Amino acid sequence: MKFGTSGLRGLSADLEGPATALYATAFARHLLTAGIARPGDEVLIGRDFRASSPAIAAIAIAALGRAGLCPRDCGTLPTPALALLGLARKAACLMVTGSHIPADRNGIKFYRPDGEIDKADEAAITAAAAALRSEGADLPATPEAADDLHDAAMALYTARNHTLLPERALAGLRVGVYQHSTVARDLLVSVLAHYGADVVALGRSERFIPVDTEAVSAETIALLEGWAGQHGLAAIVSADGDGDRPLVADETGTPLRGDLVGLIASRFLGATVIATPVTSNSGIEAAVSGRVLRTRVGSPFVIAAMNEAVAAGETAVAGFEANGGTLTATPFAVNGRTLAALPTRDSLMPVLAVLALAAAEDRPLSAIAAGFALPAAASDRLENMPVETSAALMAELRSGAGPLAAFLAPIGVPAKVSDLDGLRVTLEDGSVIHFRPSGNAPEMRCYVEAKSETAAADLLAAGLERVRAWATSR
Repeated sequence: MKFGTSGLRGLSADLEGPATALYATAFARHLLTAGIARPGDEVLIGRDFRASSPAIAAIAIAALGRAGLCPRDCGTLPTPALALLGLARKAACLMVTGSHIPADRNGIKFYRPDGEIDKADEAAITAAAAALRSEGADLPATPEAADDLHDAAMALYTARNHTLLPERALAGLRVGVYQHSTVARDLLVSVLAHYGADVVALGRSERFIPVDTEAVSAETIALLEGWAGQHGLAAIVSADGDGDRPLVADETGTPLRGDLVGLIASRFLGATVIATPVTSNSGIEAAVSGRVLRTRVGSPFVIAAMNEAVAAGETAVAGFEANGGTLTATPFAVNGRTLAALPTRDSLMPVLAVLALAAAEDRPLSAIAAGFALPAAASDRLENMPVETSAALMAELRSGAGPLAAFLAPIGVPAKVSDLDGLRVTLEDGSVIHFRPSGNAPEMRCYVEAKSETAAADLLAAGLERVRAWATSR
């Protein structure tokens, strides 16, 4: 088991056993010994639609109860809905989800009563798990049930999303909702209908489908393009497995980049300080009037940057990741109401922000996206690349200017290198190529920017081919 950019990840077969009991107990031990929770305090448990998630959640419920906390079962729901109820009830949370990764893997996200755990918490939970192992603690992987708070969580989250826009703000928009297996699928339909959109539900699946909003697959794009033409849609929206990363496609079925979705959401909020990872588009600084804080990849780093801004006295602080998931660290005045802070990734608010912009401007989403004039960008990943292979490649590229130049010789000449998270290389022609091993899956990710969409696609293909060739030659 390993913490990545967002939560603990591992094989589903492993998590459906002692591993979940171990880490749920370690989480409880950390909360209690650090004074974050007291014996008998509530802890909320949610899950996604993966086949393994109910069993993992039931094991976690049993372990948390044995550890002295009072579990409450919130069922299948979006991660931001679980986190919102946790903030309201001042309760820690545990979300069983592998987000966008394949169904043979799963994961657990942990929340303190005040929001997502940070890297220090991750280290403490890992240390507690190691201590429990060394103690030979008896941690049976037995399932248990708990009192149900699903309706309360969904009611609170729905009410939040019903206040974001004026009444009938989306009237006249015909919007598809790609439902697949996201826990946000029914809520997306109902919330868009609440604002007057003509909603077409598409692609519902009882089999888990991993949808990565940061690297949308060719198969998914083909579906979106077909539906857009077939149904005459102004947009198609969706989310990842646990509903904390948005997917928005334009009237042709072409997905908007997540960082553009996050940028639109930040403008919608009126944020004056925006935290976003180094992998987000380099044109964001010029596209906003506020200050942009660049971070490493992962919500803990975005949250840390937002918290530093709040501590410095900033009052309108938001953040987003390159996948479009948008976070708020302070309250915002939206639609004449106060929107409370929700310092975890949210998919519903950015989806509504983009659709509201399209409705207000009465222009195609493709034209709106082009109007931001951001550098052309693309990203993708090599799946099933062993973590050890990715680490060896990164070590070689970091070993000096010579190995990096040799690796990139078929592509271009390095002019500037950033080592903030992975290796982000600006080439002599001004284009950018960024290699970064995934923090929670056996994958190597590649991000590029170039002067045109065609040049970006070519650069991305060349970068992935260099990685593939290097790995094959080992």
